[in-house]
Amino acid sequence: MKTSDIHITSASVYFIPVNMRVPLKFGPETVTRVVCLRVKVGIQDREGRQAEGWGETPLSVSWVWPSTISVAERAQRMEDFSVRLAKRLMSCGLQGHPMEIGSDFIHHHLADETRAANAAAGAQTADAEMPYLGSLVAFSAFDIAIHDAFGNLLGRDVYETYGPEFMNRDLSAYLQPEEGSGIDFAGRYPQDYFAAKTKTSLPVWHLVGGVDALEATDLNGSEPSDQHPILLADWIQRDGLKCLKVKLRGTDAAWDYERMVRIGRIAFANGVRWLSADFNCTVKDPAYVNAISDRLLAEEPEIYARTLYIEQPFPYDLEAHQIDVRSVSARKPLFLDESAHDWEFVRLGRRLGWSGVALKTCKTQTGALLSLCWAKAHGMPLMVQDLTNPMLAIIPHVKLAAHAGTIQGVECNAMQFYPDASILEERVHPGLYRRRDGIVDLSTLTGSGFGYRVEEIARELPKPAFVSA
Repeated sequence: MKTSDIHITSASVYFIPVNMRVPLKFGPETVTRVVCLRVKVGIQDREGRQAEGWGETPLSVSWVWPSTISVAERAQRMEDFSVRLAKRLMSCGLQGHPMEIGSDFIHHHLADETRAANAAAGAQTADAEMPYLGSLVAFSAFDIAIHDAFGNLLGRDVYETYGPEFMNRDLSAYLQPEEGSGIDFAGRYPQDYFAAKTKTSLPVWHLVGGVDALEATDLNGSEPSDQHPILLADWIQRDGLKCLKVKLRGTDAAWDYERMVRIGRIAFANGVRWLSADFNCTVKDPAYVNAISDRLLAEEPEIYARTLYIEQPFPYDLEAHQIDVRSVSARKPLFLDESAHDWEFVRLGRRLGWSGVALKTCKTQTGALLSLCWAKAHGMPLMVQDLTNPMLAIIPHVKLAAHAGTIQGVECNAMQFYPDASILEERVHPGLYRRRDGIVDLSTLTGSGFGYRVEEIARELPKPAFVSA
């Protein structure tokens, strides 16, 4: 036990609706709005010191919960679940470091609440059940807030709190190395796996959605309706972009190939250096991805060479779809994303031939750090991918990328799809919400916790959906 061990004293839940400037395609669905879950958590340590912290994440139901149920119904159920989590967090009695509270809640409380919420909703089919990924995303806002509050309590940046000075348990309490690897997590802490030098600016990836206009011929005679770019070349030139993530269908090989070729040619003509390919978890057979890769190598070798990695072509449920993907990763690095719920799924992915891991703070700060440590210990490269994070949500996201040591920067696309959502935050952190010269600037993230500077942002929040007594 340490005097800095904390317990939860209060929790508040807010829902902030955000309308998209242009649609964003997630798998088979096209999204035009999203609700951001923002929470405030109060904590107290063993000496009676108190602090508060903030966490936020978009409740992106189309990403976390593919289903035939309407988006509106899924969104409402995730909002209801978020309130359930606040109540459970208040009553769970957990105490310790935020990593300990987060891990214990995930393993002993989150699954129970998920089952109870699905039962209360009358979910009788797999399609109607909110999946584990959905519950993780909802809990992530609370988990992030607890980490932020702990940093505020200590007057430290959160990334200064992940060592033996404040943690009761080393990584061996959370992680098991691959058998025969010779790796030992005893006496090791998250801080041992962070980048040796933390950068204050990062190369930024721009997402080219499946319905995005690439050239004027894609506009069908319409004109841009606001001050933001709409054509790909305009985005590249305005923001100085060097990295593009290409959303593909995964169900139409001819379309996917042509999309990569069109984007690659526009990109390289405008100074872009790197592409990545995201097949949206819709592919069932590695041969589909291999055929596109091989055709690019034969017909468009520069596009093939500059495709830095391939992201999650295969279904979310890694346990149910244990596909041997070595033939894909032999051609290009292959990164887990939706399947990488925690370090155990990362281990399973590695056994199946996946190359690396795309981390997301929306799967919890605690879980992201544990996956980071396991992956780095086993030689797996990292990326940090976006959930179209606006407002406060982008800040833990970019800080994770800065400390993880990714293969190439960080993905940030909220400024594409709802730039006006973060106008207040942009006044305090101008380099973070506007991409310049192909980078995002983290230098304004100062002070304790995640460095939000919430008081300076002074955002007026809607009426809370829940406030603890």
